[in-house]
Amino acid sequence: MKSKILSIAVYRLPATATDIGKMKTMKLLMVAGIACAAVLFTGCASNTTELNSPSTQTAVSLSQNNFRIIKAGAIGTSHGFRLLGIIPFAEANETQARADLYQNLGKSLEGKSAALANTTYAKSTVYLILFSVPKVTVEADVVEYISVPPASSPAAH
Repeated sequence: MKSKILSIAVYRLPATATDIGKMKTMKLLMVAGIACAAVLFTGCASNTTELNSPSTQTAVSLSQNNFRIIKAGAIGTSHGFRLLGIIPFAEANETQARADLYQNLGKSLEGKSAALANTTYAKSTVYLILFSVPKVTVEADVVEYISVPPASSPAAH
């Protein structure tokens, strides 16, 4: 006995107007979703750098051999947070950045005649859709003043 093989042909019916409308709606939703994701994950930033002298000034000259560098290029930062870019929850400020700089030194300056020289303050902000992150960075050379014995005059010998 021979067996017969049945073959079944599958035909695709042409799409109806409702199916075409659903496909267009799905494509539109997918494009809108990608556009929303692109907007949410993009942002911009602003930067400013200022060369400020400290609020207290001294009249010590650094041109002589009367100082030693404790740390060159010491850096401290302070971060903040603003909802919608205008409602502050935490502020970034120079005082916190300076405190972070001293903490990053790793040694105490208490009792030493130390100061910040060549101080630079940089302010930057990253703006996103729902919030912004301000940042203040302080960079300075930390120097310690040392006493130099007065030079003896040749007439005294």
